[in-house]
Amino acid sequence: MTPEEIAATLTELFGTSAIATIAPGSWQVDTATFRLLVLLSEDNTWLRVLLPILPIQEAQPFLEQFLEANFDDTQEVRYALYEGVVWGVFQHHSATLVSADLSNAINRLVSLHQAGLNNVFNRLIESRIRQIIQAAKQQGQSLQATMQSLERFYAEGMMGEINQTSQGREEVLTAWRRQLERLWNEG
Repeated sequence: MTPEEIAATLTELFGTSAIATIAPGSWQVDTATFRLLVLLSEDNTWLRVLLPILPIQEAQPFLEQFLEANFDDTQEVRYALYEGVVWGVFQHHSATLVSADLSNAINRLVSLHQAGLNNVFNRLIESRIRQIIQAAKQQGQSLQATMQSLERFYAEGMMGEINQTSQGREEVLTAWRRQLERLWNEG
């Protein structure tokens, strides 16, 4: 892709008012929710698209899940860490890049930005549920017995919030039941 084709793709995605050329071969896209950077290498052979996701302080407990997401979920984009920020990054050789692939990558980056910690948090929770299932099965418990243990933990206040209503507890237990049923035969 040429710089002109990159600029045209950005304009198609965001309109002219959101895009600023910050240097030859470098653009910044400012929207109400994010700032996207698009940078060509000095020799115009590589394109890099960057979108800050969140500060490392917020991401620290989930770094393993971010790396797992790079392996399994992020497709052509990646999570990266630089100067205390987790970024969404897309890099591609500019000579073989086409507008549709650039648009898809930018949309994927925006999706990572919008998800924030949600996807990696859900990944962490699912791994914890799998650990609970594995421990229950090692103890010879059935799905029903495991669910009864969780219900007892909530009833005794060992799990859940201090001021949780009975309706709130039922909603949480329903979510537990749904996840345990979904994952029970996998573990």
